[in-house]
Amino acid sequence: MSTHHPIAVVGAGLGGLTLARVLHLNGIESAVFDLDASPTVRTQGGMLDIHEDSGQAALRAAGLHDEFRAVIHRGGEAMRILDREATVRMAEDGEGGTRPEVDRGVLRDLLLGSLPDGTVRWGAKVTGVRTLEDGRHEATFADGRTITADLLIGADGAWSKVRPLVSDATPAYLGLSFVEAHLLDAGTRHPESAAVVGNGMMFALAEGHGFLAHRTPDGSLHVYAALRTPADWATSGPIDFTDVAAAKASLLEHFDGWDERLRALIADSDGALVARPVHALPVGHRWDRVLGVTLLGDAAHLMSPFAGEGANLAMLDGAELATAVAAHPDDIEKALTMYEQALFPRSEAAAAASAENLDLCFAPHAPQPLVDRMAFYRAAAETAMANATD
Repeated sequence: MSTHHPIAVVGAGLGGLTLARVLHLNGIESAVFDLDASPTVRTQGGMLDIHEDSGQAALRAAGLHDEFRAVIHRGGEAMRILDREATVRMAEDGEGGTRPEVDRGVLRDLLLGSLPDGTVRWGAKVTGVRTLEDGRHEATFADGRTITADLLIGADGAWSKVRPLVSDATPAYLGLSFVEAHLLDAGTRHPESAAVVGNGMMFALAEGHGFLAHRTPDGSLHVYAALRTPADWATSGPIDFTDVAAAKASLLEHFDGWDERLRALIADSDGALVARPVHALPVGHRWDRVLGVTLLGDAAHLMSPFAGEGANLAMLDGAELATAVAAHPDDIEKALTMYEQALFPRSEAAAAASAENLDLCFAPHAPQPLVDRMAFYRAAAETAMANATD
C-alpha cells in the first residue's frame, strides 16, 4: 500500500521536528517518518548549548523560545579546561552567557509536544528512496510500505537514505573515536569526579587524547574519552566493549600517567562503554538543485562536535526551510533554491571551524591551543560589547 503526502520529512530529530513545527504554525501540514518505534525507545544524548543566532533563532520562529528558557540547565554554561594533571588552565562560571544548556531529550520532547497528534509516524525505517517518472519521490520502509511525496526532505542524519538523491558524498572517519560513559548521581556517589568536571562542561586534553565531560541537570556526568585511533578501532580493534571490566582496563592504558581523578571518569563509570567513531561530510558539501528534494541537519552537513553547531544548525535549517516554503507555497523550487543558497555557505563555515577546532584540541602542547582560542573568543566578545555601548 502506498500513500501520498505533499511534504514528507524523513527523520524526527531536532531539525525535522523544528521544520514540522514552523510549517504547522504557517498552516502547512507535513508527515514526519522516524525509524524509532516510539519517542521513548532510546535516550537522546546529552547536553546541548543553544546558540543565540541559530538554535535560539529557530526556537523563536517555532514560537517556543519561552518554553525553552523554562527548561534550560541553570549554571550549565560553566566551562573548565584542564591538562592531564587535572590542573585548571581556564575556567568560566558561565554567568551572563548567551548559550544556555539544555538536555537534548527535553528539547526534543518540547518540539514533539508542539505538533499535532499523528504528525510523526514512528516505526518507519526507510530502506530506500527513488524518483518517479512524474517527478515525485518514493520512499520504501522496512515493513514493505511505500509513500510518495511532492517534497521529500532528508532530516535523517549522518547515514541519510535521502542524501543519494542529491549527492554521492558519504561521511568519512576523522581519525578520532569517542568512548561514551556515564557516572550516575555523581555528587553523592562520585564527588571527586563531580568536582573535577565542575558545574558545566570540562575538557581535559593532551596530544592525541583527552576527556570531554559535562554535568547533567540530574547530577550525573556524561563523559567521552577521546582517542586518535585507526578507522576500525571502535568496531574491530583491541578492546572488547562487551566486557565492561576488561574494556575499562584496556581503555585506561591509553591514559597512563593521567591524574587519577580523570582516570576515574572511566574507572568508576556506570554501565556499558560505547565506542563512537567520529565522521564528517566534506567541508563545503553542496549539491545541484534537484526537483522536489532537499536535506537538512547532519544529512546535509555532518561535522564533528567541536564547533557545537550540529544541533543548532539542524534547527535553523528546519526553521529557514519551513519559512521559505511558507513564503512560496506555490513555487516550491524557488523556496528550495532560497533555502540552499543560505544553507551552503553557513554550513561550510561551521564545518571548517569544527575541523579546525578538532585539530587544535588534540594538537601537540594541548590544551594550550584551546586555551588560546577561548581567550581570543572572549576578547573578541568583550570588544564587540564595548563597541556596542559606545
